[in-house]
Amino acid sequence: MSAQRIETKTARDGGNADVAGALVGNMDLWTSAITHKSSAGRGAGSGKSGKLELTGIKKLRELILELAVRGKLLPQDPTDEPASELLKRIEAEKVRLVKEGKIKKPKKLPEILEDKSPCQLPEGWALVTLSHLGIFSGGKTPSKLKEKYWNGDIPWVTPKDMKVSDIFDSEDHVTDQAVDDGLELYPENTLLFVVRSGILRRLFPVALTKVKCTVNQDLKALRPYQPDLSLYIRLVMAGFEKFILEILTKTGTTVESLKFDEFSKQVFPIPPLAEQQRIVEKVDELMALCDHLEQQTSNQISAHETLVDALLDTLVQAKDAAELADNWSRLATHFDTLFTTEHSIERLKQTILQLAVMGRLVPQDPNDGSASELLKEIEVEKVRLVKEGKIKRYKKLPSVADDEKSFDLPSKWVWSRLSEVIDVRDGTHDSPKDAAGDNTYPLVTSKNFCEGNIDFSSARRISELDHIEICRRSKVEVDDILFSMIGGNIGNQVMVKDDRPFSIKNVALFKYFSKTLTYPRFIKLYTEDLATKLQDQASGGAQPFVSLGALRKLVIGLPPLAEQYRIVTKVDELMALCDQLKERLNQANETRCHLAEAVVEQAVG
Repeated sequence: MSAQRIETKTARDGGNADVAGALVGNMDLWTSAITHKSSAGRGAGSGKSGKLELTGIKKLRELILELAVRGKLLPQDPTDEPASELLKRIEAEKVRLVKEGKIKKPKKLPEILEDKSPCQLPEGWALVTLSHLGIFSGGKTPSKLKEKYWNGDIPWVTPKDMKVSDIFDSEDHVTDQAVDDGLELYPENTLLFVVRSGILRRLFPVALTKVKCTVNQDLKALRPYQPDLSLYIRLVMAGFEKFILEILTKTGTTVESLKFDEFSKQVFPIPPLAEQQRIVEKVDELMALCDHLEQQTSNQISAHETLVDALLDTLVQAKDAAELADNWSRLATHFDTLFTTEHSIERLKQTILQLAVMGRLVPQDPNDGSASELLKEIEVEKVRLVKEGKIKRYKKLPSVADDEKSFDLPSKWVWSRLSEVIDVRDGTHDSPKDAAGDNTYPLVTSKNFCEGNIDFSSARRISELDHIEICRRSKVEVDDILFSMIGGNIGNQVMVKDDRPFSIKNVALFKYFSKTLTYPRFIKLYTEDLATKLQDQASGGAQPFVSLGALRKLVIGLPPLAEQYRIVTKVDELMALCDQLKERLNQANETRCHLAEAVVEQAVG
């Protein structure tokens, strides 16, 4: 159902104008308030945007529920039988069940005080507790040693089987014998509450059973005296979720739990039965609208990402400088409408890196020397280092084949293997023992990489002897690059800025034969672009691992030294612009999220 139809129907039903305004008048706010759960920025070895949370629509759902349980979603109908009469019928039903021996006589419930209500009481509503509305009981776990209790046809529900609102099935089933021996069987439309579980804070877990089932000891079951109450009770629990979790939870030694005695006596408002049914129907209708908005917004985000990807790909695929300039001009015309999401800005950063290492970002200077001559100078330096015993002599690698050249190089650039340009090593593969006290050193792995830096506080410490032994193989110095070779964080990397001594384990180490012949920050641009490619391959199903030999064989387009510096300067300039775009985007998103919160608070009142 469209937003306009919802608004019209609400007005036709006589709904509160402020409520209609809160729900529909802020539709752009609900759909545009988006939170980025996580993302990896430049230097972390990833160009991927984090997952999106449609915060505005989430807040809209919360608003609908809170308005519903406070009697603000629909107008009250003075012809409805008041809730006080419903409670009288419930009490009469309870007396009848006790008299017939179907239930035990419940304990006398305390008097309900109006000042305990979580909200103002609408006309015709009454205050109740869950204990007024039904019978609570708990479950248990039949003995696992008795086969006669297990692998039957009756679902045995635990917190991990809980869905958002309904129980559909469970992993485990018990037999009729387990029920005969005391395990309680609950009918359809029984409400289940998680009272002890690690999921308590992620979702207030209330579900309505669809089939007969049994439960374990981490659940409490509520069988309403009047079955028609079940749907509304479930809605109440969702509407007052924050209130319940903030007031009525306690933290145990390992899991969080619900203060159940207090929870069962917690006061809630309840409307007349007819109004309950209207509220449930309206909530279902509005939640369907939220589902539609969510899908529509997701589709728009996906379409925008596809468009941005396609346009940025034209820059990388340009055959020459003239085509690149033409494609960039076309893209720049729509810059303000294209780069409006975190994904689009991260893709722009990736494209800048690609253009940088392809020689398309800055013009070539005819006064620059040739990269082939630079490569010869690097080789001379490498031979000197081998002769002095400072580095090992590595096996000569084959020349770069034509099918390995993924793009056309500028005239003064040259194709080379990575190990011909820089010294490619790795850390120790041994597992030195932990050490404590003075004369100990950090042992850094990729787990200690944090947003482009090294978190030395989280690193293990090893002895001085082990540190010296590791440094014979892989001594780390300032401007060296540490590069993760394996696992889900493949390509995660840092450029070393701290001159403190430390050792490394299970990461690649990129060093320089000469910093005067190779600009370390240009190599860092290459490794950042490399990381994106490796992560794309890994996400496509390839094994997330790259060997040291494979790293040494990697192909790099080497520019003249002067151009390396110009490229880094231009990248810094463009990345600063991207960061400004991202900061403005984050501020706008934060403002939208705060506005969504404010609208919810104002509407709830």
